[in-house]
This record gives sequence, structure tokens and C-alpha cells, in this order.
Amino acid sequence: MREHISIRMKYILLVLVFISALSSCTINKNIMFKTDTDFVYDIPPSDTVNANYRISPNDIILFRLFTNDGAKLLEITTSTDGANTRFFNIGDITYQVQADGRCKLPEIGLVQVAGLTVIETQAMLEERYKIYYNEPYAVVQVMNNRVIVFPGSGGDAMVITLANQNTTVIEALALAGGLADRGDASKVKLFRNVDGVQKTYLMDLSTIEGIQYAQMVVQANDIVYVQPVPEIAREVLKDVSPIVSIVSGVALIYAIFVRNI
Repeated sequence: MREHISIRMKYILLVLVFISALSSCTINKNIMFKTDTDFVYDIPPSDTVNANYRISPNDIILFRLFTNDGAKLLEITTSTDGANTRFFNIGDITYQVQADGRCKLPEIGLVQVAGLTVIETQAMLEERYKIYYNEPYAVVQVMNNRVIVFPGSGGDAMVITLANQNTTVIEALALAGGLADRGDASKVKLFRNVDGVQKTYLMDLSTIEGIQYAQMVVQANDIVYVQPVPEIAREVLKDVSPIVSIVSGVALIYAIFVRNI
């Protein structure tokens, strides 16, 4: 009888251990964007400084228009008169680019802006407003340009607004607080959508040679992902601890049960 109970308890113990192992296996589950060893990364573009952002659907643009080739703008920026300053601020109105790439602007209505650079958009709007104003001067700024940075540790990710259109990878990482303690400087990945095609660049910033990648200019909607260093020992210990507790508890119950038979 005692032997039969012993065998049954062993089976129960094995089942409990197996179920616990399946339910609690979370070793390095927080590592995203994993790639196979034979994954072929894209080659980073050689010229990123002169790569101008093209307006996309759902962008928010700030639009200002001045006459006489911007003479009023020059007067406002050089004047200390408070009235002129208020006049300048009143013109700071934002407009959203619709899903079809068009934007509705005063007097001229819907205009196609998606796919154009800021310079091209300004030139196009100046041409369109010529029939209404004398020597129009357009100022356009994309307000929602941003990049997402994962510095290598959970809970530290940041969405960074690109106030400077020439923001580099190293600047974006600095704005995010630098690499986390667990971040792997040799595995910095940059994800970018180029004409509808997803590009993946791998940068090694652990050596001085990586400065060429650190100076790469980020673009709107880029994702900079620093891959965390796997913490296998710590994760295994964290997963095994509940199993050890269960096994110890079952063994204690079994010992008490057998002793009382």
C-alpha cells in the first residue's frame, strides 16, 4: 500500500513540475525584434544629412503665409514691438494631412502635399497663392516628426519629437537617457520605412569605428532599438524559484502523509 502511494505521489509531483515549467518559462521574453543568425541587414545610406523628409498622410503641419516675399516676417523677427509679436503668434495654425495625402488650407482648399518635401511644399503653396497675394512667402513645418527609442531596458522607451531635422542616432539615444545597463551597444537596430519597404539596419556602437553609424541622421517614424543583453542565469533562477517552492511543498506534504499511514 505504501509503495503504491509512493508511486502515485511521484507521478503527481512530475505532473506539477511539468505544468509549472510550461506556465512560468519567461526567459528573455522581453527581447523584441529578434533576427536569425543568417538574417541579411540592409546597408545604411551613405548620405543621410541631405535626405529630406517627405510629408505623409496624418502629418500635422504648421503653415504661415506672408506677402511681399516675407518682408513682414523680417519686420516681425527684428522688431521689439509687442503688437507685432502677437500678430506673428496668431498665424501659428496647424493643419492635418488627410489619409489621401491632401490638406485643406485657407482660400485654396484641398492641395496634395503628401510625398513632397517641406521645400517643395513651400514652393508649391507660394505658386498657388500668387493669384491672391503679391509675392507670397510660405513657411511650412512638420510638427509631429518623431522617433521611437528603446534604450535596452523595459520601461525606458521614449517617443522623441524631432525639433532638429538633423538629429543623429547618438543624439536620439542621448535624448532617451543613453543606453540602459542591459543594453548591448554592439546590437543597435534601426527600422525605417523607405517608400513602403521596411529597412533594417544594424549598427555596432561598441567600438570607435561605429562613429560612422552614430552620426547617421534619423528620420521621422524611425525606430531605434538597442537589443538587451540576455540574462539567462537570472531569468532561469526567477523561473525555477516557483517550481522549487512547489516541489518543496509537495515533498513536505508527501512526507507528512506517508508518516501518518
